[in-house]
Amino acid sequence: MGANGVFNPNGKDEEKESSSHIKRVTRTKPPFTLSQIKKAIPPHCFERSLLRSFSYVVYDLLITSLLGYIATTYFHLLPSHLAYSAWPIYWILQGCILTGLWVIGHECGHHAFSDYQWVDDTVGLILHSALFVPYFSWKYSHRRHHSNIGCLDRDEVFVPKPKFQIPWYSKLLNNPPGRALGLAITLLLGWPLYLTFNASGRPYDRFACHYDPYSPIYSDRERLHIYISDLGIFAATFVLYSIAVSQGQAFLICIYGVPLLFVNGFLVTITYLQHTHPSLPHYDSTEWEWLRGALVTVDRDYGILNKVFHNITDTHVAHHLFSTIPHYHAMEATIAIKPVLGEYYQFDATPFYKALWREARECLCVEPDEKGVFWYSNKF
Repeated sequence: MGANGVFNPNGKDEEKESSSHIKRVTRTKPPFTLSQIKKAIPPHCFERSLLRSFSYVVYDLLITSLLGYIATTYFHLLPSHLAYSAWPIYWILQGCILTGLWVIGHECGHHAFSDYQWVDDTVGLILHSALFVPYFSWKYSHRRHHSNIGCLDRDEVFVPKPKFQIPWYSKLLNNPPGRALGLAITLLLGWPLYLTFNASGRPYDRFACHYDPYSPIYSDRERLHIYISDLGIFAATFVLYSIAVSQGQAFLICIYGVPLLFVNGFLVTITYLQHTHPSLPHYDSTEWEWLRGALVTVDRDYGILNKVFHNITDTHVAHHLFSTIPHYHAMEATIAIKPVLGEYYQFDATPFYKALWREARECLCVEPDEKGVFWYSNKF
């Protein structure tokens, strides 16, 4: 992991790997400012091109349409044993491309798509609604995540729990079968559970839901936009219902439903791994500062999927520092800030599927080692 060499790669079993040396990142306050980091980035990296941004939307939509055309036109002509193999390939590929479209919608929420806010919100609303994401609802809660990243008291999602807050059943599931079950549930249902019930989100004094305009997540001036988000979801539901009526439920599930499950799974995986690593600290409100919190994130390597996902995976540190940089400049910005950040920049090249299992095993709760600084622990 960057200069931090997290795990001993020679560990031969889970017990050895669990006890492998973890070199924690430095906990001291950064010796640089946000302004100094920004000066290291070429000015053009902050420029947004409407034409270029739309080109990625068109490109992804063309691939999505091509995959759908191939599936609906040719799969039924294949021998049954080949069709059984073709559909899973389609689901995975389509899920990857749709995740890329999800990322573009996410950029719209950060005003990183164009210089026009209304264009960003229109494109984001359409893309996210088509993927059953309430655009404005998540835009606002995600903005608060960026404002409070790394703070145990105010961050919005994937907030680790202190040991004393871990429920009793988590201890029963702290074994390979229980871990596999927990990951399966999280990848399959984690995203809709978060949107609907605020699962794994910041605790509020009453029920919090992304679909509720009067949820405690939102302020009075944001409520109208939450209604608009809900209308987007209703419109997408109507379109899908019409397809199901005309083409059948099986058609809809195969063409859209299963790929959407992969989108949700990729989204949870990407987000979880961006903010969860055994070497990263968290802070309570007495110690937290925005820049320290923004650096409590880690870039990951997803191989070819880095490009498919528009580099949301391997440029996330830069994204948390400057969220309006469009994805097509994010890698250049990342390379530019590395010399400034030095040991404060974190990167882990562990394959994401291995990292997902490792983090689920090693990052069970957080414990303080000094006032205000908390570290992940693999023991309850």
